[in-house]
This record gives sequence, C-alpha cells and structure tokens, in this order.
Amino acid sequence: MTLLDAILVLAALLAVTVGVGLFMRWQQNRPRHLDPSEVVEPERLGADALGEHATLLQFSTEMCSRCSGVHRTLGAIAEERAGVLHLDIDLTHRPDIAKHFHVLQTPTTLILDRDGVIQTRFGGTPSRSAVELELDRVSGRDAHV
Repeated sequence: MTLLDAILVLAALLAVTVGVGLFMRWQQNRPRHLDPSEVVEPERLGADALGEHATLLQFSTEMCSRCSGVHRTLGAIAEERAGVLHLDIDLTHRPDIAKHFHVLQTPTTLILDRDGVIQTRFGGTPSRSAVELELDRVSGRDAHV
C-alpha cells in the first residue's frame, strides 16, 4: 500500500465517521413515535397517578448537566396545560428502570397518553415546540388553536 492509498483510506474512514456522527446528532432530539405495546404503571415509577390527558416522563441522573433545563421546560409546559403531569425519575439509583426503558442517555423524555401508553420518545434535549406539538397530537388537540 502506498502512502497515497493510506491517506485515501483514512480520509474515507474520517468521512464515514463524521457522516454517522452528524446523522446520530440529527436523530437525537427528534421525536420518535413508538409502537404502543406497553402500559406504564405509575406505581413502578413511585407516582400515585398519571396525568389526566398526558404525562411527560423525564429520565435524569445526578450528573446530567442538561437535565435541570429540561426539567424546567417540561415543568412549565405541564403547569400551562390542564391534565398534563410532569414526572422526573432519577435513574442514578434505579438502573432497573433505565434497563427496562432502554435509556442510554439522559435526559430522555417519554410522552405517555392518558392510559399510560408510550406515544413519543425524545433522546437528549427536546425543543419546547416539539414537545408541545407532540402533546397536541397525543391529547387530540388541534395544534393550530
């Protein structure tokens, strides 16, 4: 292998790595709609009940630098909307919950419908507008009202 061939191989590997990284970053803060196959029981999370219309379920850890900002945003959204509850679960001492919900990063936010079915999942820091649009969709509200 010549020096030029080695440089071309390294450049190709670098391009692929950057491309994969950009794609993963693009995917990170976007809502993902899930198959409604599981009903989340509030007792498992240490809560008395879920929201009347929807629940914003946030998974955090003690060392997460972005979690407090997401907590404030989700809390404000829940306060502004009747029937929406915000639950923040600290996974630092609950690896069983992290494993069950396949949480690989914090913050991770799930939007549950009134029955506790997971409708949407956000990995990373979701934008306020994306959360509000998903809440409108989950609760059946017209997003243009």
